[in-house]
Amino acid sequence: MTTNAARAETLVRALRAGIEGDHETVRALVTGDVRAWTPAFATATRDELIEALDHRDDAFSDMDLRATPLDVGGDFACVEWSVDMTHTGRLSFGPQTNVDATGTRVTVHGITVAEFDDDRICSFRQYWDELAVLEQLGLLDT
Repeated sequence: MTTNAARAETLVRALRAGIEGDHETVRALVTGDVRAWTPAFATATRDELIEALDHRDDAFSDMDLRATPLDVGGDFACVEWSVDMTHTGRLSFGPQTNVDATGTRVTVHGITVAEFDDDRICSFRQYWDELAVLEQLGLLDT
């Protein structure tokens, strides 16, 4: 039986692999039928997840993940995280709305909840505040 601590560490590894574009590690840590939901995409298979990770824009770089595993039970793991990143590329909100790179360093705070099938992630949900990034870039009045 996999421990909660081991599941949380697997989730942190998966988050880091997703940010770094490490498809091999993502493939090793999730099931073939993994279901995923985030504010940016939803997928129903490992291949769809890899494709969604590949289609992220290149608006941000120099990403630094900090993660804190939370103690949960059963077949679940939960990680509270933050990512510091620099706005170094065009940020697109559709065909007519683009924001050129500002060089601004922003921080996104979020949480990921994952369900496991033995030692591999079979589903996860990820939540973060997208408006906080826009505020930090000076695109929204606070």
